[in-house]
Amino acid sequence: MAKVSIGLRGWRFEEDEIFTDDEELKPLDEIPEDPRERLLRLVSLVEEPCDVCYLEYGDEEIHRCREAEIVYGEPDGEVLLCPEHESDLLYWFREAGGSDHTGSVEFADRFHEWVAAGNEAPEGYGSVEHVEEDPDGLPDLPDQQEVQERLEEGFEGERIDILELAGEERTEEEELTDEEVVEADLDLSTEYPSDR
Repeated sequence: MAKVSIGLRGWRFEEDEIFTDDEELKPLDEIPEDPRERLLRLVSLVEEPCDVCYLEYGDEEIHRCREAEIVYGEPDGEVLLCPEHESDLLYWFREAGGSDHTGSVEFADRFHEWVAAGNEAPEGYGSVEHVEEDPDGLPDLPDQQEVQERLEEGFEGERIDILELAGEERTEEEELTDEEVVEADLDLSTEYPSDR
């Protein structure tokens, strides 16, 4: 099977790692960790503005920003670009030291600093030719709600003992049952005084 981009061009996935034989997205727990992390991150990036446009217009004129179509970098350190600004990142990466930040979460910060300093690719600087064999043949990326539901599917939770985490032991007499906690009618939103 081939590598494919989903939602945004740039991050490439092995088809057999993320799709079933019926061309449906696999359950998240069957997708290897790295592609799963990228898929989960993509869900929140689709429909976001291009970073360069956003640096130019900001929140006040976000309506003028073009929607990102391309992603480069690593999750949580990625750069989102529209086709018009892809050449800026490529120039920075190839000619202005951007490749020094490959694989780091600082990748996006360093690029943003370079752009904010007024830098851009020279006019006519080449971009990457993206080949789309059958973009409509891929299943749609699930939205954030669907991803959350898939994550919670079959999750029963785990009770965490805070005293145990702090290295203290609780005697059997001090153990609280679930019913006692409910009956205690605690207001967990209350701020209590602290000795710090």
